[in-house]
Amino acid sequence: MAANGRLLWFLPDGKTPMSIQMVLLPVFVQVGLTFALLISMVLGRRQALVSGETKIRDIALGEPNWPKDATQIANCYRNQFELPVLFYALIALALPLRHADLFIVLMSWVFVATRFAHAGIFVSSNDLGQRSTLWLAGVLVLLAMWVYFALKMLLLI
Repeated sequence: MAANGRLLWFLPDGKTPMSIQMVLLPVFVQVGLTFALLISMVLGRRQALVSGETKIRDIALGEPNWPKDATQIANCYRNQFELPVLFYALIALALPLRHADLFIVLMSWVFVATRFAHAGIFVSSNDLGQRSTLWLAGVLVLLAMWVYFALKMLLLI
């Protein structure tokens, strides 16, 4: 069903319309974070090479000889292909199966917020205690989303 140029479907309660855009927006924001970290990593590594702080021969075979700042950003970027993969998979399943409801959308935003906070700490202070707490918060939110989705699918609710 389309309304105002948006694709809508009605949730199982028959009343609450959800748009595909509402479901996908947190995904696009998470992808944006990943690209921002990628660009930051490339710029940091380029700066290290241009300044002479890092020599090509020191990293040519993939050796981890980048400066601390460039390494932090690279590690944070790589981290976006760990836990968020489960988020992407959930949305990729929930959307076409029409089980991406208000709970999934709200929890998606909470998950993405934890990823932004986690990344912010990762590339700045890198405080492991704070970073771990935010990582765990994201894990618990994502776990709740998966349990909710699985129960809806298995119990057909």
